Amino acid sequence: MRFKAAVLEKIGGPMVVHEVESGALKPTDVLVRVHASGLCHTDLEVIQGSLAYPLPIILGHEGAGVVEAVGDSVTHVRPGDHVVCSWNPHCGDCFYCDRDQPILCETFGATQPKGHLLDGTSRLTLDGEKLHHFSVVSSHAEYCVVPESGAIAVPKEIPFDRACLIGCGVMTGVGAAARVARIAPGAKVAVFGAGAVGLNAIQGAVLCGAEAVIAVDMNATKLEVARKFGATDCIDASRKDAVAEIKALTGGRGADCIIESAGHPTSFRHSVEAVRPGGDVIFLGKTNVDNDVAFRWGSLMGEKRITRSSYGGARPRRDFPWLARLYLDGKLELDSLITTRLPLDAINDGFAGMERGEIVRAVLMMDG
Repeated sequence: MRFKAAVLEKIGGPMVVHEVESGALKPTDVLVRVHASGLCHTDLEVIQGSLAYPLPIILGHEGAGVVEAVGDSVTHVRPGDHVVCSWNPHCGDCFYCDRDQPILCETFGATQPKGHLLDGTSRLTLDGEKLHHFSVVSSHAEYCVVPESGAIAVPKEIPFDRACLIGCGVMTGVGAAARVARIAPGAKVAVFGAGAVGLNAIQGAVLCGAEAVIAVDMNATKLEVARKFGATDCIDASRKDAVAEIKALTGGRGADCIIESAGHPTSFRHSVEAVRPGGDVIFLGKTNVDNDVAFRWGSLMGEKRITRSSYGGARPRRDFPWLARLYLDGKLELDSLITTRLPLDAINDGFAGMERGEIVRAVLMMDG
């Protein structure tokens, strides 16, 4: 079948909307008619060249839509189901899947950096030439083909533009608090970075019953938004010493848990400095994979636990419906995450706004 998709042809962009083609479904494939797709900083990293993927490629890994068709072996979803795509589908029986670590799935790890689905091939072509899939989703398109483990049914009541956010930013942030750190009621938590992932970490901490949730950012506007998501205190790191301020707010000990979502060498370092002895540091933010990050050795003392998390401890079939239901019950804020909604043809405007720091989340609406 043929459909429109935004294709990255060269590092630096722009994305170009083409009519592309998808081949016949294989037994475990799910064809999704995409209704909404969120623009994420990971997409931007590919465009900028700091995250290497083969080109040409269709980006996008925060997609939501309706199942159009399924392969012969698919049992978990059927045509007509509303689904959120997971960017970390897994094989279910490799070394890591057997050890309950699907984020480390060996099949996923071997195939997705090559721009392939889990079977090691692509379903996509442009003028007869192979196109690459991005993170086994490629949702910046009218349709996408994903493995069965990457199509997660959610309640039909949740709007597609809100649902798509669950697939990456919401799961990563809320999950960091609830699934990885397992923040205890009454805890004092600090979150570095008040972008999309950080805001979700903040509301994840609130959902866990944290007594204090301290937001740290260098952008005053983002800090104002952080208060709406439940931050009890805000620190402008462009004007104040974030470490000293966090300690002053926590009786001099430091926070019980720090969630770093800014992805900057300074915030990585300050996270370890600002957590109390015996506390937890969760690194969500990213820097270039070849960059060095330095810490003061003394800051690592005191039985501190440091965890790098890429997906908030996600178990998509368990967690995506849970997050959708929290939203529908009025317990999870998704509406305010969306700064702007754009048609597919305006995708480059969305990424430009993201680079300028003007956008929390831009969402492509495939229905206009």
